[in-house]
Amino acid sequence: MKEIRNFSIIAHIDHGKSTLADRMLEITHTVEARKMKEQVLDSMDLERERGITIKMQPVRMEHTYEGNVYEINLIDTPGHIDFSYEVSRALKAVEGVLLLVDSTQGVQAQTLSVLQMAREQGLAIIPVLTKIDVPHSRKDEVTDEVVALLKCERSEVQYVSGRTGEGVLNLLDLICKQIPPPKQESLDSFRGLVFDFKYSNHRGIIVYFRVFDGTVKKGDSLRFIAAERNFIALEVGILSPEEISVPELNEGEIGYIVTGIKEPGVASVGDTLALEKGSRELLVGYRSVPPVVWASVFPESQDDFTMLKQALDRLKMSDSSLSYEEESSGVLGRGFRCGFLGMLHLEIVTERLRREFDIGIIITAPSIVYEITHENGKVEEVYAASRFPDFGTKVTVREPWVLAQIMLPAQYLGGVMTLLYDHEGSVLETEVFGDGRNLLTAEMPLRELMRNFFDKLKNASSGYASLSYEIVEMRSAEVARLDVLIAEDIVPAFSRVVGLRRAEIEAKAVVEKLYNTLPRQMFVTKIQARAMGRIISSRTLSAMKKDVTGYLYGGDITRKMKLREKQKRGKKKLLEHGKVNIPQEVFMKMVKSD
Repeated sequence: MKEIRNFSIIAHIDHGKSTLADRMLEITHTVEARKMKEQVLDSMDLERERGITIKMQPVRMEHTYEGNVYEINLIDTPGHIDFSYEVSRALKAVEGVLLLVDSTQGVQAQTLSVLQMAREQGLAIIPVLTKIDVPHSRKDEVTDEVVALLKCERSEVQYVSGRTGEGVLNLLDLICKQIPPPKQESLDSFRGLVFDFKYSNHRGIIVYFRVFDGTVKKGDSLRFIAAERNFIALEVGILSPEEISVPELNEGEIGYIVTGIKEPGVASVGDTLALEKGSRELLVGYRSVPPVVWASVFPESQDDFTMLKQALDRLKMSDSSLSYEEESSGVLGRGFRCGFLGMLHLEIVTERLRREFDIGIIITAPSIVYEITHENGKVEEVYAASRFPDFGTKVTVREPWVLAQIMLPAQYLGGVMTLLYDHEGSVLETEVFGDGRNLLTAEMPLRELMRNFFDKLKNASSGYASLSYEIVEMRSAEVARLDVLIAEDIVPAFSRVVGLRRAEIEAKAVVEKLYNTLPRQMFVTKIQARAMGRIISSRTLSAMKKDVTGYLYGGDITRKMKLREKQKRGKKKLLEHGKVNIPQEVFMKMVKSD
C-alpha cells in the first residue's frame, strides 16, 4: 500500500484554517505559484466575502519525508455549528486532525465542540497555534490553555503562521510522522463513504468519498446503499485541487466519482457507495439530518414561481440537508416551506438563491418544529403557527432544547447570565478556563436561541464571547399561539407561536408594527393580538376623514347636516359589515423576518 495520510483541519470560525491550507498547497507545489490566491479551497464568492468555509473541500498533496513520498489527503471542513454533521462525516473519512487555535484569541467554544467529535472518532490530534506572527499573539498563555485541554506536553504544540508560512513545512513532516496510515479492511468488495458532493450541469452529481474497502474504477456499476439508487461511474478521479481523472482509486484513498445523476435528493452526506452486486452494509454512522429551522420562501413575483422551484431543485443537488415542500398563502401566493440546519444555513441558502439564480424572494420569520400529542395519543409535528392547536385544546406540546457552551471573559459574566435568564436559559456549570475566561454550560429552548441570541451575546460581551450548541432532547413547552385580529377577523398570515413569558411583549410589538404600517380605512379599525384565550394588546386606527360637504356652495345648513348624518350611518354600517383591505406591502413588511 502507498504511504497515505488522511487528515482534516478543525477549528473555531475564523481561526485560519483556509489560510493554513493555502500555505500547504504552496509548499507542496500542489498549486502553481502563478495560480495561488487567498482561500484557494473556498470556491464560492460567498465564502470569500464572509471569510468562512461553507462547503467541504478535499485536496491531495504530495510531500517527501525521510526519503519517502507521502500522499496526503486534506479535507477542509466548515467551522460553523450548523454543519456539525457534515464535519463529523468528514472526520470519519480521516485518521487524524490538526486542532487549530488562534494564538490571539485562545480556545473558543467551537474548539471544544470539534475536539469532542475528533476524540469520539479516536483520531490522532496534533495541536497547532496559528497567527504567531501577529504582534498581539499570546503564545505562552494560549499554549497553557491547549496543554490543559489536551493534557499534552508543551513540546507537542506546534506554532505556525498561515500568512508567512513559518512552521508549515515542519507541520507537514509531523503529519507524515504522527498521523497513522489507513487501516486495512477485511472486505475485498468496494465500499466508500460519501462526505460531500456537488452538482455539475453537464455531468450531474459528483460525489466526494473515501475508499474504505476494495477498488473502484471508471465504468463500475455502483449503488448508493441508503438512497437505493444504482448508477455507472462515468469518471473516477482525485482533487488536487482541480479534478484529475485517474484509472482507479484504492483502499484508503480520497477522490471523486461522476455519477451522471441529475435528480435532487439522491446523494446525501454519510451514505455508502458499493458495487451494485456487492455488500449492502452501510458504513458506521449514517443518519438522515432533520431540519432544525423552518421558514417560508415566496417569489416576489408569482411569475418566478417555476424559477424558484428549479433553483431549489438545483441547490438540493449539492446540499442534501436542504428540504422543502410546496405551500400556498392567500396573501403571498405559491411558495415553499423550507427546512434548514440552523440560522446560518438559512442565510446561506437564501443568499445563494438571490445571487446564483437572480430571484427576488420574500423570507418569512423562521420557526421551529413542535411535537403535539393529542388526547387520543396521536403525535404530529407542527412547524407552522396556522396548524398550532387553539388555546383550550387538550394537547401536550414539546419543543427541542439545546445544550450550549459559552466561552467568555469573566468581566462579562453578569451580563450574559441576565441574557440567559431573558431567553429562558439556565446555567448548569461554570468552569474557569485560564487567562481569566469562563466556560458556561447552559440549557435553553431552541426557539429562544433563534431569537437573535447570538447577536445579543456578542453585544453583551463586546464581541468576546463564543457559542457552541447541540440539540439534546424534546421537553414540555410553555408556548401559545398568538393571533392577530384586524376588525375582529383573524389574519392567519400574522399568527405566530410565542413563549408564555414573552406573549405580552410580542403582542404589543406586532400590534404597534401593524398600527404604524396599515393604511387607515373608511371606518374605525381595531387591531388586536390574542393569546391564551384573551386579548392582550389592542390599538384603534382612526377612520379616514373626508369632508362630504366640500362641494356645496350655498343653501340651508340642513343640507350639510343631512349629508353628515348619511356619512355617519354609512360608517356605522361599514363598521358592522366592512372588510379591511390589507395591501400586499403591509403583508411583506409584517411577514418578512427582521
